[in-house]
Amino acid sequence: MDVLIKPLVTEKMTAVTEKLNRYGFIVDRRATKNQIKSAIENMYDVDVEAVNTMNYAGKTRSRFTKSGIQKGKTNSFKKAIITLAEGQTIDFYSNI
Repeated sequence: MDVLIKPLVTEKMTAVTEKLNRYGFIVDRRATKNQIKSAIENMYDVDVEAVNTMNYAGKTRSRFTKSGIQKGKTNSFKKAIITLAEGQTIDFYSNI
């Protein structure tokens, strides 16, 4: 199971990162906090102090078209907020 799917790089997460040294990731829905912590420590070579997770349910969407009402659902996902030890950072742009 690939635990980490992608990092969250948004304006809100960037502001939180600068103030509180926290980083956001979209993770596998079945991943536990211990699995997320070990995956972050192995991939980025940092010390993780805390892991907070949130499950988001998929939302139903509908739109009106010529052929009638189209209904669908967005994907559900799990988000993890990682708090790093003092003085540690993650550089998402180093591989570019």
